[in-house]
Parts: sequence; structure tokens; C-alpha cells
Amino acid sequence: MLPPFPSDPIFYFAAIPAVILLGLSKGGFSGLSTLAMPLLALAISPVKAAAIVLPILIVQDWVSVWAFRRDWEARNLAILVPAGAIGVAAGWLMAARVDEQAVRLAVGLISVGFVVFMLLRDRLAAGAATRATIGPGLLWGAIGGFTSFISHAGGPPTMVYMLPQKLTPRIFAGTSAILFAVINLMKVGPYFALGQFSRDNLSASVSLLPVAVVATFAGVWLVRRVSADRFYAAVLGLTFLVGVKLIWDGGWGLVAGS
Repeated sequence: MLPPFPSDPIFYFAAIPAVILLGLSKGGFSGLSTLAMPLLALAISPVKAAAIVLPILIVQDWVSVWAFRRDWEARNLAILVPAGAIGVAAGWLMAARVDEQAVRLAVGLISVGFVVFMLLRDRLAAGAATRATIGPGLLWGAIGGFTSFISHAGGPPTMVYMLPQKLTPRIFAGTSAILFAVINLMKVGPYFALGQFSRDNLSASVSLLPVAVVATFAGVWLVRRVSADRFYAAVLGLTFLVGVKLIWDGGWGLVAGS
């Protein structure tokens, strides 16, 4: 039997917005999930945050996979799924050897890097549409698997690869949904092996599941009806600020601990 749900209001102050962003991302607003982990890392250990979020992601994955079950591109998945597995394996090998402050620093760097990428993404999508090719797909897919393992932020690397292909929004969202549903399942074994699925962490996950499911369905509904430009601008600004804060905290923590 799981222990009582977490009662710390600071945890929920960070966790509920984070889970809503995860749900909107899974529902089609690709990239918003990048802010979720930095938000949680402000309140709790980034390693603990990753463990709490993974079961929620898996539940959200199946909602989004069902919603986009007819909208996906097979060649991209054939390239990116094996590449993602390589990245997950690399993340697992590193996880047991990395200081918590280094993880916090990495999450901050990923966050700031994501903002820079989003500001430059129109250039990636300029010109004629490209084809899904094996070399770049293996590179960006492996990077995506790695960043997904350490901070559930695999979206930006795979977006670098898929945006120039100019897929339709629903094909892009569906392909991403299936890809990360598979990658997140790949992470379960390593997380167990690293001892991250404690009773406390699972209890926190369960307490957030209702919000996660509702937010995912809301994302599926909104992605067909809403222009997200202003929403993305606000999220990018917040992601940058939170990323800078985590870089400062993680970098200072490493210096102080050395």
C-alpha cells in the first residue's frame, strides 16, 4: 500500500503546473514539456523529479498515442526508436556516476539550449522539405534519448531532425507521441535499477495522475483550435529564467562541493 500523498504545498506549487505542461505537450503542443522538469527541480532534487514524472509520462503517452493513432510516419520511427535506445543506455551508464548538482546544471543548460533552439527553429524549417535520413536521425535520436533519460527533455533534439521535413502538425505530433511512448517505457528498467521508484516517489506520481490525464486531453483538444504563438512566447521566457536559475544553483553547488 502506498504511503499518504505528499502534503508539501511547495511541491504541488511546482508539480501541478509542470504536469499541466507535460499534458499539453503530449496533447500536441510539442516542446512545452521542457519546462516541466526545470520547474520541479526548483522544488525538489532533479533526480527525484525525474522519477516522479516518469509514471505520469507513461500514462500520458497512452492517451496521446490513442489520440494520434492514425497520424504517424513510419520511416522516422524506424530511425529514431533504435537511436533513442542508444541514448537511454548512455544516460543509464552515466546516471549512477553523476553528482546531483551536475544533473541540476545539465537540466538548466538543456532549458536554455531549448529556448535558443526555439528562437532559431524557423531557420531549420526554411527551404525545401528534407527526407528522413539515417545518419542525422541516429545522431539526434541518440541525443534525444540521452536528454530524455536525464531530464525528460528529448523533444528539442528530435525537433531539430524532424522540423526540416515539414511534416503536417498532426503527423509531427503523432510521430513524437509514439516515439516517446517507446522511449519512456525503455527508461522503466534503468530507473528501477537505479532505485528511483521508491514508495514516496510513486505516491507523488499517483497524486498527480488526474491532473496529467485531464491536461493531455486538453492539449489534444486545444492543438486543433488554438494559435499557440503567445503561449509559447510566455513559456519560452519562463523556461529561460528557470534554466538560468538552475545553471546558477548547479554550478555553485559543484564549486562549493569541490
